[in-house]
Amino acid sequence: MVNKMNLIIKSKQMNMNVKKYTTRTIAAYLCIMGLSAQAHAQQVAQDSSVTDSVELVQVAFRKEKKQDLMGEVRSVNISKLMDKNYSTYSLENLDAFTSGFNGNIWGMDGYLVLVDGFPRDADNVLPTEIEEISVLKGVNAVALYGSRAAKGVVYITTKRGKVGEQKINIRANAGIHAPVQYPEYLGSAEYMTLYNEARRNDGLTDLYTAETIYQHAAGTNPYRYPNVDYYASDFLRKHYNRYDATAEISGGGERAQYYTNFGFWSAGSLLNFGEAVDNNRSNRFNVRGNIDMKLNEIIKLHVDAAASFYTQRGVNADYWGAAATGRPHRFAPLIPIDMLEADDENSWVFVNNSNFLVDGKYLLGGSQLDQSNAFADVYAGGNSEYSNRQFLFNTGLDFDLKNVLEGLSFHTALAIDYQSNYSQSYNNNYAVYQATWNNYAGADLISHLTRYGDDQISGVQNISGSAYRQTIALNGQLNYRRSFAEKHHVSAMLLANAFQIGLSQEYHKHSNANLGVQLGYNYANKYYADFSAAVPHSAKLPAGNRRAISPTLSLSWRLSEEPFMQQSIFNDLRLTASGGILNTDLDIENFYLYQGYYTYNEAAWYSWADGELVHTFDRFRGDNADMGYPQRREVSFSIDGGLYNNLITFNASYFYNQMKGLLVQPATLYPMYFMSYWPVYSDLPYVNFNSDERTGVDFAINVNKHFGNTFLSLGATAMYFDSKATQRDELYEFGYQNRTNRPLDALWGLQSDGFYRDQADIDNSALSTFGEVAPGDIKYIDQNGDGTIDDRDEIYLGKAGWSGSPFSLGINLTAKWKNMTLFAIASGRFGAYAMRNNSYFWMDGEDKYSAIVRDRWTPESQATASYPRLTTGNSDNNFRHSDFWMYSTNRFDLTRVQISYDLPKNLLGKGIVREFGAYINGSNLLTFAKEKDILLLNVGAAPQTRFFNVGLKALF
Repeated sequence: MVNKMNLIIKSKQMNMNVKKYTTRTIAAYLCIMGLSAQAHAQQVAQDSSVTDSVELVQVAFRKEKKQDLMGEVRSVNISKLMDKNYSTYSLENLDAFTSGFNGNIWGMDGYLVLVDGFPRDADNVLPTEIEEISVLKGVNAVALYGSRAAKGVVYITTKRGKVGEQKINIRANAGIHAPVQYPEYLGSAEYMTLYNEARRNDGLTDLYTAETIYQHAAGTNPYRYPNVDYYASDFLRKHYNRYDATAEISGGGERAQYYTNFGFWSAGSLLNFGEAVDNNRSNRFNVRGNIDMKLNEIIKLHVDAAASFYTQRGVNADYWGAAATGRPHRFAPLIPIDMLEADDENSWVFVNNSNFLVDGKYLLGGSQLDQSNAFADVYAGGNSEYSNRQFLFNTGLDFDLKNVLEGLSFHTALAIDYQSNYSQSYNNNYAVYQATWNNYAGADLISHLTRYGDDQISGVQNISGSAYRQTIALNGQLNYRRSFAEKHHVSAMLLANAFQIGLSQEYHKHSNANLGVQLGYNYANKYYADFSAAVPHSAKLPAGNRRAISPTLSLSWRLSEEPFMQQSIFNDLRLTASGGILNTDLDIENFYLYQGYYTYNEAAWYSWADGELVHTFDRFRGDNADMGYPQRREVSFSIDGGLYNNLITFNASYFYNQMKGLLVQPATLYPMYFMSYWPVYSDLPYVNFNSDERTGVDFAINVNKHFGNTFLSLGATAMYFDSKATQRDELYEFGYQNRTNRPLDALWGLQSDGFYRDQADIDNSALSTFGEVAPGDIKYIDQNGDGTIDDRDEIYLGKAGWSGSPFSLGINLTAKWKNMTLFAIASGRFGAYAMRNNSYFWMDGEDKYSAIVRDRWTPESQATASYPRLTTGNSDNNFRHSDFWMYSTNRFDLTRVQISYDLPKNLLGKGIVREFGAYINGSNLLTFAKEKDILLLNVGAAPQTRFFNVGLKALF
């Protein structure tokens, strides 16, 4: 017996020696070839933001190895990414690193953001605070979070302390925002010329004389003949600055670990006159502390707290809104007092008593129609400050119950968050002045001033817009995880999860409560099964239907572990299939929709019988005690793999989901006498009727390669999806207007047919019901042939891309040579359309004219015109949704480029500074698009900007 045991031991030792020899031989061979398997895998993990397969990834209520993920989960290591990609927003360019996300998850609006497991704002946690972001896409991945997570989850995990000596990371940045593009509006002379043309089109006489137009064009006296450009350097800076600084301190021993983050950022404004010079700035200070403690062999405790203080100081003016509406000739913003006649005593009284004499030289300009205006508001209207305060706290306990049962544990966590915001302002009243001019021997002088309003500085601080939000969240889970015979890996979880968000001025709180169960099995890391289910509770449903079961299942097979794949080029290849049903109240907009109700109508009228004045109670809906949850029903299939020792890694998914039972008051399912429009009455209940469908594919691929001291990484993500309304409560007269089987983000409108050429063309065309038309107006196709143009002629025009463009693309590139790193991100959006329907394109009446009107229709330009005729009346016929105003939103952007350099560690020696690096980057750099000018244009708002930044980082 002893000899037999010795033989077995020797045999095992021999096998081990053989394995060691084989491993060393292979490793030596790979080193000779310039590629070490272990070194390559480690270096890829260090140089890439892609999570290494052995790292743990946050999923629902637990962490799993990346290679064992189930249910469509993707993750990005933000901490590593920040080493080469400085960013200012937590989800910035996330679509370039994870598939299936393009601002939404699989085309669904309303994903749930969790920060360390609790619902919080993505913009209230900065990238420097984040360790990892997980995107949970499929039903199996999100089921345990209940109803509110039915459209996906973005899980943000903040950094935590690690065992080791204390580390201090310092980062500082300084950058500028430079406007990409401003709107182009006509100057005074051109505006008045075209306004006269618009009047002639309407059969009216000219309003402005040639002499007046000439004087405005000459610009010899801009105070008498103003030509105001809101985007001129007199009022705006060429750029504004942004700077920030962050300090991170972390470390700890076996018993306790800590992480703290202190951050501050400040950003300016483009406005550069009046109160805006000193009072237009945003500041934010934040502090975060995460502590992990091992109280004893059984209990671990973590306590996290964070606070942020945000203030935005500004002027009491909507300057950008005024820039889109203020006509250039109306008034001069400033009236020079040195042009006042010396003997105009009344005007000099105004000057001497003014509280708002600008630079000691100018009175505030205006007119009877412009007694308040953006310029005067900025100079004298006062200032305001918006404040937002957030305090976040969560704590949790972990109990190791292995003494009760091996592999058993219990975890519970509690969070309490508060947010408050308010505005405080000083509001001044001011007078504006309109000048009466005379010309003496060729010199313009002001002979009289007319004052509108009075100067009043109250000094009273006004408080407005006060609001608060409170979040309370609690969860507890009993976990079981154990391996048997090193092949059978079992996991189970039973949990209760709830959170409630209360908002000021809202009676009902937004709640999510559910029970959950998870059962998982993994055989030899080859065959996987995961069953996750939840039982949500919703107060929005009738008492008998407030709970439901949401079951999901995910199955996976690692083909690369099969004998027939051992010699293949795949070092990892896995197929996964998932499916399930999630019950959700996300699309139930209000409470008590299952109850009918009456409302008191204060409007009164004389009754038919006796002529008495009566009031009514109007009924708005019927009862539906059977109302149930809308459901997300889904199946998905995915493939994950690596080639040539992870030289290439990839994943791809196909998904098909339905949103069944969306609520609607279905007029087509009930007799028409169930409702009336006058008096208002409806007995129609809300029922689960409408249905949506989404289908698509997403994929990601990464190529990582070392060439001596050079490392190259190229990654690409893409998604294509389609959506469709599969069932709608509708009864259109003509089938081409049915929303059923059309995209959920469909654009509807009229189909244009050029411009009316002349009156004969109008007489021979279908009658427009949108107002009187004239030559040069847009002509539309009569779709139903009834001889009139109305809403019944609207057709499907294209996809609007409200949930993201049908096809999206993200590319990231890393090129590293020794201590120098080049990093770049590009993105693309294709397949969607939008309408040119803002004030920059739709101009009539007294509107400001943009440069677009230069291509207007006239009898002389009708062959080349691309804009309708001008009019001083309304132009309802022209300015409505139609393909005339459609444009493609296809674009490809170079969104980020960064160059970084880290000092070699041997140069730093063993001093206090362990690491030191510097970088420069730029964001929103280039856009390639057919409609680039429209896509980069902001109207009535601050312009889009390019951001250029210089940063330093150090580790102590």
